[in-house]
Amino acid sequence: MDSALPLTHKLAVLVFIKNEQGDQLLIKRKKAPNFGNWSPIGGKVETSCGESPFECAVRETREETGLETRTADFHLFAMISEKAYEGESHWLLFLFRCRKPIPGLPPDIDEGSFGFFPRSQVDSLAIPDTDRQALWEIWDRHRDGFVALRVDCSDRDRLKIDVEETLSSSGRR
Repeated sequence: MDSALPLTHKLAVLVFIKNEQGDQLLIKRKKAPNFGNWSPIGGKVETSCGESPFECAVRETREETGLETRTADFHLFAMISEKAYEGESHWLLFLFRCRKPIPGLPPDIDEGSFGFFPRSQVDSLAIPDTDRQALWEIWDRHRDGFVALRVDCSDRDRLKIDVEETLSSSGRR
């Protein structure tokens, strides 16, 4: 009989924001998860107050960058269920593309410092392994459509990814 405690399930958003030149805004994380790595901004959904993923995207964008947005400024392009991320918890992630460009580099915050990067440079940055194996390909292929994925992170060297649904930008499967 397995005496290990069950892993908790966490809900979070990631927000992909570009500047007017089309460069991605990334944050170099000062805290776990993803300490020391570059990643899109985001954070946990405040489930205790009934916050929706879209509301969370608006809140996290304002808190982390100062950019004022509305839910209509966001396109939900992916939902990812991660099983056993870093062996510590399960995550349900909502990935958003912010349609409103950010005018400039935000100042550093407690969470980390910011940088703008062309997409062609992102793969050469220090990014989390899961981002390298899956996240940026999801952005490249689905940012104008939608995809739902189930990812088993039990084997850190090789993610097992199952596509549960995909829609093109025209809404076709």
